[in-house]
Amino acid sequence: MTELHASAGTGPGDAHFTVFTDREDAAAVARSFAHPGTRTLKHPSGRPWLVGQWDDQEIVTAHAGPASLAILGSCPIDATELERRAGRLRDLAELDTLARTLPGSFHLVAALDGQLRVQGTASGLRLVFHAAVDGVQVAASRADVLADALGAQPDEEQLAVRLLWPAPYPLFETSLWREVTAVAPEDALIVGADGRSARHSRWWTPPEPVRTLTDGAPLVRQALAEAVDARTRQGGVVSCDLSGGLDSTSICFLADRSAARVVASTWPGRDPADTDLYWAEQAAKHLPDVEHVVWDADASPLVYDDLLSIDDLLDEPTIGVMDRSRVLHHLPAMAERGSRLHLTGIGGDHVAWCSEAYYHRLLRTRPPFALRQLRGFRALWQWPLGATVRALADARPYGKWLEDSSGHLRDPIPANVTSALGWGMSPRLFDWVTPDAERMAQRALREAAATTGPLHPDRGLHADLEQIRACTRIIRQWDRMAARVGVPMASPFLDDRVIEASLAVRPSERVSPWEYKPLLTAAMRGIVPEECLRRTNKAAASMDAAEGLRRHRADLLKLWENSRLEQLGLVDGSALRHLAQRPSSPGLREAILYSTIAAEVWLRGLSPARTR
Repeated sequence: MTELHASAGTGPGDAHFTVFTDREDAAAVARSFAHPGTRTLKHPSGRPWLVGQWDDQEIVTAHAGPASLAILGSCPIDATELERRAGRLRDLAELDTLARTLPGSFHLVAALDGQLRVQGTASGLRLVFHAAVDGVQVAASRADVLADALGAQPDEEQLAVRLLWPAPYPLFETSLWREVTAVAPEDALIVGADGRSARHSRWWTPPEPVRTLTDGAPLVRQALAEAVDARTRQGGVVSCDLSGGLDSTSICFLADRSAARVVASTWPGRDPADTDLYWAEQAAKHLPDVEHVVWDADASPLVYDDLLSIDDLLDEPTIGVMDRSRVLHHLPAMAERGSRLHLTGIGGDHVAWCSEAYYHRLLRTRPPFALRQLRGFRALWQWPLGATVRALADARPYGKWLEDSSGHLRDPIPANVTSALGWGMSPRLFDWVTPDAERMAQRALREAAATTGPLHPDRGLHADLEQIRACTRIIRQWDRMAARVGVPMASPFLDDRVIEASLAVRPSERVSPWEYKPLLTAAMRGIVPEECLRRTNKAAASMDAAEGLRRHRADLLKLWENSRLEQLGLVDGSALRHLAQRPSSPGLREAILYSTIAAEVWLRGLSPARTR
């Protein structure tokens, strides 16, 4: 197996592991995953159970009779309680209840009567993959570790799929290697006692959105408070983003109530119209025990910074590389101030708000109400009447929508209202993507259309779940990058319990053209001061993106020299080099380069074993 980059590092927040059954043939395979820097957790028999890298504070384990349990990540359960749970375990299916009740964000691994169960989070922030290595089923928290062990090459069709903007569900959740299978976030992996058979078992379903705002807001408040407490209860120093937005402000005030000392971090925007600093300072006035650090706006990294120097170990392409420098830049300074963990408000937009696509159903079930709200949305988002009517009249099932999308990949980007009220944004490919890549992407879309249903029959809930899972694909890579820098990140809004509490509230009360994030506002009342709850917008950072595109034209030009994607026949390198010389092209404001840059950066960062 190829060893990790020497620069990859290890420490809190960077737990990753492989899991093995209690068999001699599995033990032989496990030895090939053990190399300098890895740790091994054993079955009671002495054979390897978990092999990987983790910090002591990230793992809780218990053995009782024939059962063994391990929780890796952030969870307030202690070894005594976990041992009690293990002692009562008679069937792996019983762990569904445990997984659906514990706060935090974690992997749950179990061994019972020779079988294994491995699962991540319903949010998709913690994933599970598996592959047959010498005939033995091996589970892992990262796909690249399994690919390295197999000497597998990235699959060209999967790379073509990742060039879509955006890649729709389920295409963005597949492994980049054919030999490695991804487990859906709502499923647990079950490996049979023979060590060679594997199946997926559903453990999570989204709640039906039936609670009123009045009933649901206290439950969101409780879930978010427990999520923050899971990270702050150990005390010490934690840092928090304080953008001035409602999401990060809520996390800051909850952290301030904990045993930890809080350092708040604010990056003002370059745009003179950006009011983030004003709102952050209003919040800081009510946080006298919090150290508030305000950075120089002109010193903040731009979008596209340092693309050529990224060497993080990533198991899939991610558009997160575009903002990597912006996300990580302040973390070393937070470490100097003693921070052991950095809390973000990421995910608040995805759980405290919700998709307008719910109004597709609401128009049919509550017409007068829906029409009144839709008039407000049209005014707010400037939706044209004709496009709005067509989007609401579109009753295609998800499979048909996917199939139809495959025939329109070169069309102009659809109107915002079409995406907002439909199944999502219809995927597109751009001029620099080759016909071969287009054919592969079309084939993948058609295969998915024939075999896959939506995440939920209601296109609003489908859209919410898809956006949460698309977001966590980025955040799981940022988390790994942050741990390598030395200060792990955590995003409490993306904990399963917070997501469930939020999704359970009626969409008619969760998204409205007349109120900004009414659910989070109601949930935080009494914790966040009223004047901080009055903000009704957020900064867009569009100036930072535009300036980054202009300033890093030379880097983008160099990125497309000897392009790996071009060598695979997936892109026209000359077209991309020409585009890099025209960074002010109007189309680039739509971030249409992101998926292509993500794939190129990922290919360049692969270890030699994966590209030979």
